[in-house]
Amino acid sequence: MIPPLASYAVVIPTVGRDCLADCLAALAASRGPEPSRVVLVDDRPGSPDGGLPLDALGPLADRALVLRSGGRGPAAARNTGLRAVDEPWTVLLDDDVRVGAHWREQLVRDLAEASPDVGGVQGVLEVPLPADRRPTDWERNTAGLRDARWATADMAYRTEVLTAVGGFDERFTRAFREDADLALRVVDAGWRVRRGERRTRHPVRPADRWVSLRAQKGNADDALMVRLHGPDWWERAAAPRGRIRRHAAVTAAGLGAAGLALAGRRRAAALAAAGWALGTVEFARARIAPGPRTVDEILTMAATSALIPAVATWYRLSGRWRHRAAAGWDGGGV
Repeated sequence: MIPPLASYAVVIPTVGRDCLADCLAALAASRGPEPSRVVLVDDRPGSPDGGLPLDALGPLADRALVLRSGGRGPAAARNTGLRAVDEPWTVLLDDDVRVGAHWREQLVRDLAEASPDVGGVQGVLEVPLPADRRPTDWERNTAGLRDARWATADMAYRTEVLTAVGGFDERFTRAFREDADLALRVVDAGWRVRRGERRTRHPVRPADRWVSLRAQKGNADDALMVRLHGPDWWERAAAPRGRIRRHAAVTAAGLGAAGLALAGRRRAAALAAAGWALGTVEFARARIAPGPRTVDEILTMAATSALIPAVATWYRLSGRWRHRAAAGWDGGGV
């Protein structure tokens, strides 16, 4: 029998990716006490064609509840799911993870062992990487989830805690920083968030060569985090700061070179251009060196390393402007 404090519901936001079927099948095949319900939140915009693969849930299919959130992003989708939960614990999974064979047993043990001051228990994420070669830049970035604090790829929170802090901040429209923002508010409210023992695999999803450029949109979310939690939030969340200061310097050098050239100041323009080139080469080398060094990877790193500094700087500055008056989340999520 499931101890009352370990009774749980699973909430999975999805945009209907093919990986969802594997996620649901792994959850169904796992050994241990079953969830009271599985809340699938369809975040495809409009009226999506086709349903979700509920058959993959097998014996858990009759516990499934499908809701729609209208394409507003994972934070809003999770809030939609949270409103349907009345179990003591809400377990958040991403649709691209595969829980382990004994995950449900380990989960219930994690929850039962949580002391009264623990508001959340994080799962251990495993990112499988190729054994026959060095990982690519994209694979290394995904592997960073292994050490990420508070990742909602597998995170359990007391439902009362989520309600008390107002759920996820829906201004985070991407799957980036919304988990850190929530956890910081939970910690600020006096709760602890600890790491449990259950294990979940997070495969590296396929991506094209420009994925690192699209990832720079997260710099706008970093600007919102600074506004909400102060300039020390990186240390509090144990999150890497990244290279935004270097990116800004490289971008300034490039813009300066162009401006000086137009003004006819050739020597100064050449010096600024040299600064841009040196910064770009250093960045590309730092990304190429630990990788597989195939022709395709080298070309991808060279092209994106020339563009990322300007793109990252643009998103950071636009994020600062857009969120210049941002106040704390008003709790409208749940």
